[in-house]
Amino acid sequence: MLALSRADLRTFVSMTDAIALMKTAFAELSAGRAEAPLRTGIHLGETHLDALFMPASVPGLDALGVKIVGVAHDNPSRGLPLIHAVVFLLDPSTGEPLAILDGTYLTALRTGAVSGAATDLLARPDASVLAVFGAGAQGITQAAAVCAVRPVERIVIIDLDEDRLHRYRDALAVDWPDLIDRLEMTTDASVVREADIVCTATTSRSPVFDDANIRPGTHINGVGAYTPEMQEIPAETVARAVVIVDQVEAALAEGGDLTIPLASGLIDRDHIRAELGDLVAGTKSGRTDDGQVTFFKSVGNAIQDVVVAQRAVTKARAAGAGVEVRLD
Repeated sequence: MLALSRADLRTFVSMTDAIALMKTAFAELSAGRAEAPLRTGIHLGETHLDALFMPASVPGLDALGVKIVGVAHDNPSRGLPLIHAVVFLLDPSTGEPLAILDGTYLTALRTGAVSGAATDLLARPDASVLAVFGAGAQGITQAAAVCAVRPVERIVIIDLDEDRLHRYRDALAVDWPDLIDRLEMTTDASVVREADIVCTATTSRSPVFDDANIRPGTHINGVGAYTPEMQEIPAETVARAVVIVDQVEAALAEGGDLTIPLASGLIDRDHIRAELGDLVAGTKSGRTDDGQVTFFKSVGNAIQDVVVAQRAVTKARAAGAGVEVRLD
């Protein structure tokens, strides 16, 4: 069994590669050629930890595996990542363990990449100002992914914690140094009114910006609200937006940005125009004019993880990289 580290993943899967993989994987899912059951989880109230278990199969890309995630809500105050994760791959023919990979960076990479894919399909071609809510690992790859598909001139990172903002800047300088000259940092959420593209990557339970500050033509990627109780996007914004999701079943079961306005009657299920894979396949439309607000809601699923992991393992084996681990 091959073990791959964060450094291995950075070496063998670029953001551009990951974005292309997201498009292929979600097209497979929407066409019924991939399987991603709803995640199952355990909440440990005494430690404020969510343990999540996420299997997936994408036969067209020879990818089969499971991701195990620990979301420790007290970790940022400890100076630790919010998310720790590991990904296991199995041989689709024999069931043998193929690889174990760092899932913490992989999660950030693939979450950024799916926003990159959605942005490529939904944002205006001339979009040049990006606002990112949440100065964590997810916020870094959100910025990197959007900059890979649009001519971004300003990256405005918004967080209530100034220390987190400075850590974000330091991490961005290490991992994506070409972006650092475009970076601006603030605690003022109202700057979102200047943005053409907005990414939200927080653990908020209430909207992180005011609907009135979202101007016509804006594209929004919401990746943080992964439970029905969490909410990053104002219900009024959702109601006036063209809504695209990663997977309808999961988004309606888990995404508070949709379940909350659904419960209030502000929208109904038909308000969801399409899945991301439908846009990739060209079977449904997304943005149809430059004045529309578009909203991509992602709760994430393990097809993202297993296809990126499979690509990394294939390239690492070809390069003789990684560490072989024996379990017998």
